[in-house]
Amino acid sequence: MGGKAAQGDVGTIERAVQLMKHMATAGRRGLPLTRLASDTGLPYSTVHRLLQRLIQQRMVVQNESNKRYLLGPLAFELGVAASMSFDLREPCRRYLLSLAEEVGDTVYLTVRSGADAVCLDRYEGPSPVRVLTLEVGSRRPLGLGAGGLAMLAFLPEEEREALIASLATDVPAKGGSRLEIDLHKAVARCRKDGYAFIRNQVNPGVSAVGVPLFDSLDQPIAAISVAAIDGRMGPARIQSLASILQTRARAIRKALNAAA
Repeated sequence: MGGKAAQGDVGTIERAVQLMKHMATAGRRGLPLTRLASDTGLPYSTVHRLLQRLIQQRMVVQNESNKRYLLGPLAFELGVAASMSFDLREPCRRYLLSLAEEVGDTVYLTVRSGADAVCLDRYEGPSPVRVLTLEVGSRRPLGLGAGGLAMLAFLPEEEREALIASLATDVPAKGGSRLEIDLHKAVARCRKDGYAFIRNQVNPGVSAVGVPLFDSLDQPIAAISVAAIDGRMGPARIQSLASILQTRARAIRKALNAAA
């Protein structure tokens, strides 16, 4: 009996985490109950029960005006506590602030979370036309943004292939096998060029260039990227941004290794 109860508890935790990860993709907008059920494949009644328990623990709140669910204050408090051990923002901040000033456009710092890329920080450049496609804390599947693609491309081959296969299954709106083919092509191009480039893939009219940040074992732990309107992303500027990002990524890696 004890073993079955423990397995049930683990299953409940996994489903609760799954729900909160989906809410994180929506940021301040939140998600309705029906969308959470369809996205996770969980029964409506199970999702409703889990959400009520998460609300009791302050991990989730429900917006009274539109009835959508979003992450609650305890999720924020735990994130702040965890940032003391895992936060890359502080060691990266001065490099990325100056980068945003130099290139004029919006710079993003993203980290990997399982099969997702999470926006850890955002730095706005002085360009009069700013691209703010990601909110801090929002997430999207690896490979669907420049930063996520840069991390995905430089993962060990076996791990990378497993992630691409799972993304093709888990992101049906992107076309299943078509997405898998596109990701393989994008990964090959990224590994050849040393940077990721996407155009109109996530947001119409927006292009982005991204490079990975490597740890001392040459594993991609994060990525930095620049996003701008398509009109500011001609071939010459793409190459220039890629070179600037690679230089900045090397400087950040050197600083992180020195502080380790």
